[in-house]
Amino acid sequence: MKRPIAAVIGTGRGIPLTVMTNHDFAAIGIETSHEWIVERSGIVERHIAQDGETTCSMAATAARAAMEKASVQAGQLDAIILSTATADRLLPSTAVDLQAELGASRAAAFDIGAACSGWLYAMTVAEGMIATGVAETILVVGSEKMSSIIDWKDRATCVLFGDGAGAVILQRAKTGKGILSSFMRSDGQLANLLYRPAGGAAIPMSAQVLEERTHLVKMAGREVFKHAVRSMSEAADRALDIARLTGADIDLMIPHQANVRIIEATAKHSSIPMDKVYVNVDRFGNTSSASIPIAIDEAMEKGVIREGSTVLMVAFGAGFTWASMIIRF
Repeated sequence: MKRPIAAVIGTGRGIPLTVMTNHDFAAIGIETSHEWIVERSGIVERHIAQDGETTCSMAATAARAAMEKASVQAGQLDAIILSTATADRLLPSTAVDLQAELGASRAAAFDIGAACSGWLYAMTVAEGMIATGVAETILVVGSEKMSSIIDWKDRATCVLFGDGAGAVILQRAKTGKGILSSFMRSDGQLANLLYRPAGGAAIPMSAQVLEERTHLVKMAGREVFKHAVRSMSEAADRALDIARLTGADIDLMIPHQANVRIIEATAKHSSIPMDKVYVNVDRFGNTSSASIPIAIDEAMEKGVIREGSTVLMVAFGAGFTWASMIIRF
């Protein structure tokens, strides 16, 4: 097992106040039911951002909470890395808007786009920056306003997603606590199974795109499920192997909160009982790259993660991308 280079010293989350339950879909004309949604995903409710609540504003709330817990001021941040699939605008990055909001004038700031795996990608990049001496204190955020890119006429996808942000402060590890292993992979040949067909530079926004709703998320649900289970299982295995640990050494598993059936299958593969798996998909839905840092902050707040806890995190997302990380807190 390697000596940790980077350690988490503070966590936070930013969640919209508005809650949308499964029963609320009837009011917008979606033919579905609470029972149907729960059976297929485990989701009961999700938080939905309202006017004035943006990817940046949610990120700022999460960031300030993490900074307060870490006793870190904005001027101490060397870098801000923000994972998002729902940037507030295409240029510049949402990370620089967050930098301005926080007043972190000396920080380098940039976005990472790896969909639901993005926060783990960002954490791995941040660890590398600390390892090379580029930075000593880094804010790593996952913030997503998924309600802005899902098709509210497509019941197969609109019931799955929610909005929110989670953040951590990383600093150079001074003890045996910190990141023990990380793993990242992707397969772009499968991109068209979960993607937004139009609205980018290749097929710019137009009246036709808006009419056809091709700027919104499209998903081949069964294929995504199959690849998610296989890839998250592989990622869990690799993180454990790199850290020279087994499932028995893990105190808590925090998977990407996409679907309770995917979570259960991944835990079973890693021989981790469900009472050691943190699940909040029922209350938040799929918040993409924000899901793991939101769950970490909740688990810290509830005392589920304690000093010395060894936590395995694993994610899968559009791209396809998948990733994992083990942190000792």
